[in-house]
Amino acid sequence: MSIILASRLRFNMKDLIRVLIIENQTLTRIGIKTILSSNADFEIAGEAASGAEGFKLFRELKPDVIILGLRLPDSCAIDTLGDYFAENNRVRILVLADTAGDAEISKALKKGALGYICKDISPDELVKAIRTVALGKKYIPADIAEILSESFGNEELTPTETRILQQIVAGKSNKEIAYDLNISENTVKTHVKNVFEKLGVSDRTSAATLAIRRGLVRIHL
Repeated sequence: MSIILASRLRFNMKDLIRVLIIENQTLTRIGIKTILSSNADFEIAGEAASGAEGFKLFRELKPDVIILGLRLPDSCAIDTLGDYFAENNRVRILVLADTAGDAEISKALKKGALGYICKDISPDELVKAIRTVALGKKYIPADIAEILSESFGNEELTPTETRILQQIVAGKSNKEIAYDLNISENTVKTHVKNVFEKLGVSDRTSAATLAIRRGLVRIHL
């Protein structure tokens, strides 16, 4: 198991913010630990490389803040946030992502995450983000807030439209989509038209590109 429990720092526990890092990239975990180790008010409660390991540590260690990788080998943070809050509705979670797609940011915040940061965040801002969410306050970096403001007012896709967009990204034709979803080809055409209108695009390539950039669909590599 790729779980490493860190030794406790020599400070009064009341003064410490205990952080659990759940992230599959080893170098990213090392970077976060290095940054936090230079600040006396942080303790690395533990770390894990998968969602299952991380949730187990969360239940055992009861950290103050969780840095939760958006995409782990066995889960997506957006899908698992509810599990953490069902266990402890006061848990404070900071979602960590490779890139900032407005759809994923919105979903994470709606599901209870207190913050959303990307891996190119500066050390100072990372420290500020953790300290902010530890107080129960939301933290959105300025660049991510700008992304959200630019997407404000965009119509949300329906579940069916999202499934069809996923199929478009996969390169499937209307006929193939109709077969997969067990609906008529005319119905698919209507949904595709609605998707294009909502995204403000006029062709399938543009729809797929925008869907990936905004995080409207998931790409399974």
